[in-house]
Formats: sequence, C-alpha cells, structure tokens
Amino acid sequence: MIIEFLAAGGGEVKNEFGFWAAMEQGGAIAWSILGVLVIMSAGSFYILITKLLEQNKIMRQAKDVRSTFWRANSLKEGAAKLEKNSAWRQLVDDALKAEDEHGKMTDSLEAHDWMHGSLSRSEASINAKLAGGLPFLATTGATAPFVGLLGTVIGIYRALVNIGMAGSASIDKVAGPVGEALIMTAIGLLVAVPAVLAYNWLQSRNKRIAAMLNGFSTDLLANINSKGTVKPAVTAAPAAKPAPAKPGTAAPATKA
Repeated sequence: MIIEFLAAGGGEVKNEFGFWAAMEQGGAIAWSILGVLVIMSAGSFYILITKLLEQNKIMRQAKDVRSTFWRANSLKEGAAKLEKNSAWRQLVDDALKAEDEHGKMTDSLEAHDWMHGSLSRSEASINAKLAGGLPFLATTGATAPFVGLLGTVIGIYRALVNIGMAGSASIDKVAGPVGEALIMTAIGLLVAVPAVLAYNWLQSRNKRIAAMLNGFSTDLLANINSKGTVKPAVTAAPAAKPAPAKPGTAAPATKA
C-alpha cells in the first residue's frame, strides 16, 4: 500500500531545484560569493560609464582646441577660451608656468629640456587620471571566473555529500544539485566578459587621447620656443548661413 501510494504521488516529497533554492542550501558561503560577484559587476559598469563620460568630454573639448584656441593671439588669451579644470587647460597652464621659469635656466639646452619635461609630467598626470579604475576592470576580468568556480566547487561538494548521505547516485539525484552548482560559474563568466571588453575598449580610447595630448603639447612647445610664430594650421571657420527671407518680402536684387 505504501509503495502504491508513493507511486501515485500522494506522499512523494518533491525536490525543489532552482537558483534561489541552491543559494538557500549553500548558506553564508554561497551568499558571500554571490555578493562578491555582484560588487565586481556593479563596480565594472560604474567605471565603464564614468570613464566613458570623461573620455567623451576630453574628445569634445579637443574640437574647441582646434577651432578656437589657436586662433587666439597668445597662449594666455587662448587659455581663457578653454574650459577650466580640463586636460587641455592644464597643459596650457603648465606650459605658461614653465615659460615663466624658462628664464632661470642659464643654458639653452637645459631650458628646452625643462620645458619638455614640464609638459611630459603634465601629460603623465592626465593619462594617470584617465587610467584610474582600469586595474579594477582587469582584476575583475581575471578573477571573476575563479570566484564563480569557487562557488561551483563548494556547491558540487555539498551535493556529493548529500548524495552520499542519501545513499543514492542516480541521475535524478546528481543532475539537479550539480546543475545548480554550475550556475556560479556562469555568473562568474557573465561578470568577467563585460569587464574584459570594457577594459580593452577604454584602454584603446585612452591611447588615442594620449596621442592627441602629446601632439598638443608638442605644438605648445613649438609655439613658445618660436615666440608665437609657429602655430598648427587652423581651418577656416564655416561661413554663417544667410537668414531665410520672411514670407511676403522680395529677395534683394543682385547688381549686374
């Protein structure tokens, strides 16, 4: 009677499988590993968004440098047209400061090296600021799969212990717990892949910005050493479009 009752499903104990059930069975260790992965993922996306906004700001300001800065009569006048606390303004301010200290150098070669070194230090500080946070992305991409694998190993160990205590190793007893344990590895990969892609993308954009800053500092050095005679070629500003004629007014007649 008992066997028939269990076969009919009246007294069958159903095993609940799923992610939340696995986390509850895993206890504090499983929740801790999941918390670490969530922190890694949130930090990666935060760094991606903030660094992307910072890079876009510098690239947008580069257009202002090309269109307005070199049209000024002097570096001080051009610096006033740039946004404060920007990378380009920092380079100009450091160049002007180095120019003021230029006369203290008795040797002309030492003076040139001083100017070049001052601009190089300014570039290095800007590039270091742009690279901030990228080591976290690299660390997340390298370690997140192993953190997930740790959760998987602990989950499989727990599943094997339960199977040994139950005294049954059938596929229905093994597949569920082991499959739940593998979820941690999948979460680790989902955290690591975006972090690696974000790191490589931001790093390539930083290299492009570094090349732009290096070219700008070279132009500044040439402009200072030539007393303002050497400037990069500046394209002419686009002509303003004529205002559309109002309805009912005749267009001005052209002279023959």
